[in-house]
Amino acid sequence: MNYPKIFVSAILLTVLASSCKQHEDARRPISISSGTFMKKSVERNKKLVATEEQQIKAVIKNNPKIKYIASTKGYWYAYENQNTTDTITPKKGDVAFFDYEIKDLKGNIIYSEAELRPQTYFVDKQEIMMGLRDGIKLMHKNETVTFLFPSHMAYGYHGDEKRIGINQPLICTVTLHNFVPETAYRKQMETKAPRTETPKPTPPPIKKDSLNQ
Repeated sequence: MNYPKIFVSAILLTVLASSCKQHEDARRPISISSGTFMKKSVERNKKLVATEEQQIKAVIKNNPKIKYIASTKGYWYAYENQNTTDTITPKKGDVAFFDYEIKDLKGNIIYSEAELRPQTYFVDKQEIMMGLRDGIKLMHKNETVTFLFPSHMAYGYHGDEKRIGINQPLICTVTLHNFVPETAYRKQMETKAPRTETPKPTPPPIKKDSLNQ
């Protein structure tokens, strides 16, 4: 019997088995670390949301004459001018025409209405601030509504990389002038002569992963 060959083979098998075991053991901390990271991330998000809710509730408390309504989506809104006659609101397939301004929770203007007007929005077909995307669909023609958006309904942890900071709650005052079916809007645009306009500065589209990571 060739004992040297058997001995060498046994050593190789032992080394391979040890190597595999070390490789398997090395993977475990990554999984544990990943789970820990996710748990901490969720906890940070919960604390952030709770903190911002307290800040927004302080704004509401300091303005007792304004009747704010809590939405089911986690933001608050109040009517400055309410249209109680119309019953129809914008929906997907409509084009909405509105003006708005953006303030911080202290009331400081970040983007004025003059800077941002006019806004033409293809409902649910364009990427805009998540809060506006939902809030506009609550409005009737010729209404003005003030929204209090926590950061996850605004620009999240990215901000807009210009004037809106990371994790910044916002006050948005919106006036919805009109909305029409997209087909009617396109026909109207086809009949109009082309015109040149100076582009208005407007915040970039909100990114989908808006929650703090």
